[in-house]
Amino acid sequence: MRRGPIPDDDDDAVPRKGKVVTTTGGWPELLRCVTTKPPAILLDELIAEILLRIPARSLLRLRNSVCSSWRTLISSSQFAKDHLRRSMAVDPALTHPLIAYFARACRYLKIGVFSVRSVMENPPQEPTKVVSYEGRRYRIIIGSCNGLLCLHDEERGEDGFIISHRAMLWNPCTGFTSQPLEIGGVLSICGFGYDHVNDKYKLLAVVRKKSGEPVTTRMFTFGPNSTWRTIQDFPHNYFDFHSGEYLERLAGLYLSGTGTLNWLLYSYSSFVKVISLDLVKETYSQFSLPSRDSDDNLLMEPKLGILRDCLAVCYETKKTHWTLWFMKDYGVPQSWTKLTTIPHHPLLVHSPSCVALQPIYMLKDVLLAISPSGKFVLCNLKDGSIDLPNINSSSDGMPRLLPLTQHSCTRVFQLYHESLVSPSHFGLPSCSSEMRLIKPSL
Repeated sequence: MRRGPIPDDDDDAVPRKGKVVTTTGGWPELLRCVTTKPPAILLDELIAEILLRIPARSLLRLRNSVCSSWRTLISSSQFAKDHLRRSMAVDPALTHPLIAYFARACRYLKIGVFSVRSVMENPPQEPTKVVSYEGRRYRIIIGSCNGLLCLHDEERGEDGFIISHRAMLWNPCTGFTSQPLEIGGVLSICGFGYDHVNDKYKLLAVVRKKSGEPVTTRMFTFGPNSTWRTIQDFPHNYFDFHSGEYLERLAGLYLSGTGTLNWLLYSYSSFVKVISLDLVKETYSQFSLPSRDSDDNLLMEPKLGILRDCLAVCYETKKTHWTLWFMKDYGVPQSWTKLTTIPHHPLLVHSPSCVALQPIYMLKDVLLAISPSGKFVLCNLKDGSIDLPNINSSSDGMPRLLPLTQHSCTRVFQLYHESLVSPSHFGLPSCSSEMRLIKPSL
């Protein structure tokens, strides 16, 4: 598959309007003019407007190397919000997508991270490299939102059983984490997202304090004086023995722009629905999935994902291909639209398999997904070609796991976008020592 290059920061092909940079292209030259030959008076508003056009990771380098006023500006919560808002509405290239993952079976203290841009652009002979971060505990990723990853770890008793969980926010781009939050029990169904109306980050947790006790559904709003609040019970158990219905995953998917967390409810006799939690109103709703053919294999588990800021679901159809749908108008079942069908490929199908293709990210006409065989795959929806990207996971610090080029199912993946948002911006004590970047050995 031929992969079109994504314009670099200094790519002359990036369009400009006069001398004002409207995308990330050309910003080094513009900054060089500003910092080496400044006019007599350069308004603070103009400086801020220029800096808002620079990717988050590049801004961190400028924050620490130019001057104190730039450091103050780039570190401010308002600038982080403005940069995030611009990147989402005007220039998505400002927040490069990355994938973070942890080991499912082995309790490694590491979290691996690699670039989606590199996966989709690099030729096969140029592998995408994984960088590794090490924490003080084994941590599981609950979800991501606006550049923040929500992680949880666990406390175990002398008998080895889990007695409690703790949650923590981490921005891999800035390196800052929040102090661990005591959940006060064992976590099951959960989700992390952003209440865009009240400008609040929230964590949903269905918790059981002790074995045999009833579960409670709680909501935590991250802030300086926030505590857990009990809300309406989650409308479904993870698995219902009577109906055979179960949630595809414990952690809900956060959908930006809607302020919702989403779970796919599924059974082996029929597809059921999506359960949605509105983080603004803290209420639940449900809506149906696309209809299926009567001869489809219902034993094949569908996969819920997010593509182009829309909810997406992937089915296996007639045991010959996968059908990918996306929801144009959130919460409106009639707006489910078939995006594409992807024929089965010998390298992608694993027999026996009980899951469909997992959609991860889409750039133009190329879909990044995880196949039932456990391999990452690039599907060109325009010409139908299939490509297996080269991802070098040798430095992720998880030696007992198979390399990512061979198998991915021993890891759990989370897409996120780089940002400047920090836990300190909403009143949480933060530090930069909880998750440490591991430099690969030479």
